[in-house]
Amino acid sequence: MTLDATLLRGLTPGVLGILVRRGADFAAAEDAVQDALVEAVRVWPANPPRDPKGWLVTAAWRKFLDATRSEAARRRREDHVEDQPPPGEASSTDDTLQLYFLCAHPSLTPSSAVALTLRAVGGLTTRQIAEAYLVPEPTMAQRISRAKRTVSGVRFDQPGDVATVLRVLYLVFNEGYSGDVDLAAEAIRLTRQLATAIDHPEVSGLLALMLLHHARRASRTTPDGALVPLAEQDRTRWDTAAITEGVAILRAALARDRLGEFQAQAAIAALHADAPTAGETDWPQIVEWYDELVALTDSPVVRLNRAVALGEADGARAGLAALAPLDDTLPRYTAASAYLTERAGDLTAAAALYTEAAGRATSTAERDHLTRQAARLNTRSG
Repeated sequence: MTLDATLLRGLTPGVLGILVRRGADFAAAEDAVQDALVEAVRVWPANPPRDPKGWLVTAAWRKFLDATRSEAARRRREDHVEDQPPPGEASSTDDTLQLYFLCAHPSLTPSSAVALTLRAVGGLTTRQIAEAYLVPEPTMAQRISRAKRTVSGVRFDQPGDVATVLRVLYLVFNEGYSGDVDLAAEAIRLTRQLATAIDHPEVSGLLALMLLHHARRASRTTPDGALVPLAEQDRTRWDTAAITEGVAILRAALARDRLGEFQAQAAIAALHADAPTAGETDWPQIVEWYDELVALTDSPVVRLNRAVALGEADGARAGLAALAPLDDTLPRYTAASAYLTERAGDLTAAAALYTEAAGRATSTAERDHLTRQAARLNTRSG
């Protein structure tokens, strides 16, 4: 048998949920499930189980009981858990959903919620998560341990906040790729899994948004890692199957008439995906969707993106007028101002703004791109 790592990761939240439901505290249950996964990696290739999930439940439950018995100070908890039903197959839908809520609990910082979600729901190892976030493994281990302790006392039968879970998954998605784990693909997998556990239009909206963004992945950078702006991307390299699926999911969500911010963002992404060329983009409709997003979020970042879209729809000076009232310390404010100023025809001012924006860039790729834009305009104006 060739061990299917994706199968193991997919089973993780259901198994963990069953242990917690049966009386194990979260931290001890998560440790037991990880031990069971290690055992599965060792045993399954030579002796594959007929019921993988049931095997993991049984193995994890036994490891939890073994750990409980080994500590005299936890004798009273042992007496409690041994009264619980014996392990075996069980429905995991509700448990899986509650696990998402638990890992995105409001008491956790965003970084801790992301790490705990990847470990407990995603089934990734601490090493994989540490490599993905470019931190030492002991640092990530401490972060995960603190997060597990924080949520161990949280009741497992309380309703959670879907919006918080979605924000955590979107944070995972935006990390992209690092180490040996493709976090964007992992976020899509976890969001698909969440969509099977809860019928919610914003879950569908986020899944559609991820698919539509992920479809453009191959065209976003050059072979040497340089950024390629949307207008210059080779659209023949876009993943049409992912676009088709994303649009279908979005349409079904919008038909329910419960608009949320992820559905609105997905609608904007769909309009970009639908345009055969950059020049055929339906900018007026994109501005309308940004108006919906502003009404939903009142986010300054959304207003900034709306200003750029308005500059495309109604001219650069309209975009600059919409940009003017915003805080100039907003991320990418100066880059947006540079772009619109160039569109308005003031190449000297735009070059200076691109240089200033490069100094504020948060990544090497973004800084290099903005520096190239400044050099290009200086060459033209010179």
